[in-house]
Amino acid sequence: MFTTRPTLQGTFGMVSSTHWLASQSAMAVLEDGGNAYDAAVAGAFVLHVVEPHLNGPAGEVPILLAPVGGEVRVLCGQGMAPAGATVAHYRGLGLDLVPGTGPLAAAVPGAFDAWLLLLRDYGTKSLADVLKYAIGYAEHGHAPVENVGATVESVRELFETEWTSSAEVYLPDGEAPRPGRLLRNPALAATWKRLLAETEGAGDREARIEAAREVWRSGFIAEALVRQARQPTMDTSGERHSGTLGAADLAGWSATYETPATYDWNGWTVCKAGPWSQGPAFLQQLALLPPELPAYGSADYVHLLIEGCKLAMADREAWYGDAAEVPLADLLSESYNAGRRALVGAKASYELRPGSPGGRTPRLPEHARVVADGDSGCNPAGSDGFNPMGVGEPTVARLPGEPPVAADGSTRGDTCHLDVVDRWGNMIAATPSGGWLQSNPVVPELGFPLGTRLQMTWLEEGLPNSLTPGRRPRTTLTPSIALRDGTPVMAFGTPGGDQQDQWQTHFFLAVALRGPVRGGLDLQGAIDAPNWHNDSFPSSFYPRGRHPGSVTVESRMDPEVVEELRRRGHDVTVAHGWSEGRLCAVARDPETGVLSAAANPRGMQGYAVGR
Repeated sequence: MFTTRPTLQGTFGMVSSTHWLASQSAMAVLEDGGNAYDAAVAGAFVLHVVEPHLNGPAGEVPILLAPVGGEVRVLCGQGMAPAGATVAHYRGLGLDLVPGTGPLAAAVPGAFDAWLLLLRDYGTKSLADVLKYAIGYAEHGHAPVENVGATVESVRELFETEWTSSAEVYLPDGEAPRPGRLLRNPALAATWKRLLAETEGAGDREARIEAAREVWRSGFIAEALVRQARQPTMDTSGERHSGTLGAADLAGWSATYETPATYDWNGWTVCKAGPWSQGPAFLQQLALLPPELPAYGSADYVHLLIEGCKLAMADREAWYGDAAEVPLADLLSESYNAGRRALVGAKASYELRPGSPGGRTPRLPEHARVVADGDSGCNPAGSDGFNPMGVGEPTVARLPGEPPVAADGSTRGDTCHLDVVDRWGNMIAATPSGGWLQSNPVVPELGFPLGTRLQMTWLEEGLPNSLTPGRRPRTTLTPSIALRDGTPVMAFGTPGGDQQDQWQTHFFLAVALRGPVRGGLDLQGAIDAPNWHNDSFPSSFYPRGRHPGSVTVESRMDPEVVEELRRRGHDVTVAHGWSEGRLCAVARDPETGVLSAAANPRGMQGYAVGR
């Protein structure tokens, strides 16, 4: 079967990520004797440097890890809402939605602490060993991908007039980053060098890592983050606001380990983060599948998956969040899904239809049924850019799957992904995001901005995802680990905001339903297969609209399938042939020990490496 690249196979180690420099840096750690967790931390900090428009140290990351001989665990790097982040406070400012940019949207930063906790508990290398790659690229420069410069150009006026600290990093001498010319971030390199210097005498490897976590929480880094959060900053509301992040919020938060949410399907067990993420929507889509599936890739098959996704995402909006009682067991039960399955008819549904798990009455946010203005958030055929935020707002040329950015910094949101498996069988999947260069002004002393994850909460009391101090905003970030007959065999994920658990479901089913390649899982074939998504549910990103009935398909999809979808009432947009999905994946055959990896060719940026 023809694919854009081979599925890599080997026995030493495999890495797949959304940027080749992160993949190769992680591989260098494996070559230096590190394990999958050392490699992932090194790759993650490189992603902060080389994909600054998609993630940063003050963003967030959910991590799934499968250590050899141990249970799959979730490491939650999603920070909570600060103590001052109440619905009453935001409503008192005249807001109906949390702004998409600026310090009011900043949760407690979670990514840095999660990566260091992983390194402490599962790694073998020192912090200096894993940070040296990021420090090198920040200090000496890297050749940026096109979309770093395109994103900066889209917010040039904002940077030059309001967020001047960002202009110092990303518009040096007034020029945006461009390929072939080195982009440096000396402030970020200096931050990590100072961190290492301040913690050098703390003791052994673990003690130095713990000391670095304390510097982040209460040392010079924390002080700079809080100063920046309190600065009045222009945001998507068109006004300047100060944030709510305080010293006590930073000092009192830590990344945590959790048990994953799981679902068994046809001999596979899929592991996801809990319903503080959208991860269980993947599991619900599996639970909604009938015992016998239509032919892979047929119109019946695509229609079934689109309609099942709509039902799962409606439940996401009604039931998911960091509330104490999310009825996940009921949502995944066969009795519940048998009733939901019967709602999938021959025609496309334009309704938002949450269910009643365990007899509970669903409640949707008032804003959830708002239909977005303008297009459906889909690429016209052959277009290089698109605009999900309404007619007349500026867009930016983009890599497929990456967010368009308006002049005020508002964005549909996107991220990075990283998977690693080592020669011992340790496996990890992580989806770093937030702290984008277009989310908040760069903190001058640190070289990176705060995040904006609170934009995913609702300014309405009593919902599972209401803005609530001490609660995590429901995130779209959703890495995956899949087990076969109880043994971890595959780690995978993708950027893409609300599309993540659509593209991942399609990928997983392609792996599960199609035949093997070279005796192993056809990772690259499943990534390359024509993909699609729908926007019939509320967007997780400001301004939170929905596009009932909309479906975006790649032009490589069979034209007869496209026409049949339209006949069934789907509002289909045919996009560029390589525009849907940015998946990464690694795998291990438990019988032979053979490792494999693949990466998304869309955008010509993601790469898998290994041997």
